[in-house]
Amino acid sequence: MNKLILSMAVIIGLSCNAFAITPPTADAPTSAVSKTLADAPVITKPIKASAPPVADTNGPLSQADLERFGAALEAVQDFYVDKVSNQVIINNAISGMLSNLDPHSAYLDEQDFRDLQAMTEGQFCGIGVEIDMTGPALEVISPLDGSPAAKAGIKSGDMIVRINDTPVQGLSANQAIMMLRGKKGEKVTLTIFRKGADKPLVITLVRSDIKLVNVRSEVMDSDYGYIRVASFQINTGKDVAKAIASLEKQTHGHLKGVILDLRNNPGGVVQASVDLASDFLNSADLPYGKKVVYTKGRIKEADFTGYATGTDLTHGVPMVVLINGGTASAAEIVAGALQDYHRALIVGQRSFGKGSVQTVFPLQDGKTAIKLTTARYYTPSGRTIQALGIKPDILISDLQIPSSVKPDNSFIVREADFPDHLGAVQSSTVEKAPAAPESDKSLMRQLLGPKKKDIQKPLLYRDYQLQQALLLLEAISTNDENKVPTHS
Repeated sequence: MNKLILSMAVIIGLSCNAFAITPPTADAPTSAVSKTLADAPVITKPIKASAPPVADTNGPLSQADLERFGAALEAVQDFYVDKVSNQVIINNAISGMLSNLDPHSAYLDEQDFRDLQAMTEGQFCGIGVEIDMTGPALEVISPLDGSPAAKAGIKSGDMIVRINDTPVQGLSANQAIMMLRGKKGEKVTLTIFRKGADKPLVITLVRSDIKLVNVRSEVMDSDYGYIRVASFQINTGKDVAKAIASLEKQTHGHLKGVILDLRNNPGGVVQASVDLASDFLNSADLPYGKKVVYTKGRIKEADFTGYATGTDLTHGVPMVVLINGGTASAAEIVAGALQDYHRALIVGQRSFGKGSVQTVFPLQDGKTAIKLTTARYYTPSGRTIQALGIKPDILISDLQIPSSVKPDNSFIVREADFPDHLGAVQSSTVEKAPAAPESDKSLMRQLLGPKKKDIQKPLLYRDYQLQQALLLLEAISTNDENKVPTHS
């Protein structure tokens, strides 16, 4: 038992000495027996500690609790139906301890820890393609500049149907992505269908370091900027600043307004949210002590305040922030701050409501870690976001507008617009068109044949929320331009 307790003390010790553990003493004596269901044979090994558990305290773990854990561990080692390694038992124990605290605390095994580091740093090893799952294939949206995919000549519209010897069909999007990623220098072979090619292409690439592109921007309706932020990484604030500069250049210094799209943004690094909000705020003019966010935890070290710095890079042009139920954590910090300071109109749907901060503590092996909820965060005015979310100033539902509805008929939805409407019964004198024969075309023809989505639909039909946000932004901008100055 002494060895078990000592090993536990080593395993859960953190680099920051977060836990104190009392030294072990004598083993529990051999004692009572246990009986399982279905009249199983009596077990004559001790499976409980000699002392009862003590009352819950914030002090060091008691000898009794350590012995109780050790007894449970020994029972699994000795009597579980299959042999289980100590490493699996300990990993499961740590995972269970954390997962039962709240939905966001977790044990990070080696792969999870690497993935988290890649997400926060915005870098991983792979081939560098933006992809979309299209039935039995991965469609390449675009290869990233300078990536192995770009250097190998992979093009937008290519269909990846095999990764090494594994068909993409049947894989989830995440499984396919993980197969494309790997160690730097390793090779991966792709089988690709390309429009215009008479046979599949087989391309072998060497994985390399890839920088994630999580900020993109474009000019809409000549003078309005659109900035999409997919997640919050260490350099997201700087990336958004670059996007603003690019929009200013593309509009020749006449940027009239900005849409910041935070929909389905799961959050990320808290400091990145402070940096991003600062891009749109004049810190010298702010109330609430110039706060963007502040956190409160159980211990003083968990308290943090993020302050706005610098000036508004957009010079105060009208601004709309798009949010929805997938907007969470750091994304909610930005939306809440811009709402508190009346810098932007928040539109869309109520956000997710994750108002807690997680801290990652690497464990002693340096390869695994625990992610622990250490604080709750608040907007500059003191509003909590936890379980409440950010309520938009203007609610815009995520509607799918049928293509048969035209803007010039006041968006009237008719019977024929419903997907399951009854068909019209024609007069018996009307000759029916012959039915199309069943298609038995090959997978290549299926994937590369003409597709409706090749024709770009108007924004109204592609993204109703964004189209409405743009209309709002244009109305605000026009109203500001038409204001008559007052004279005193």
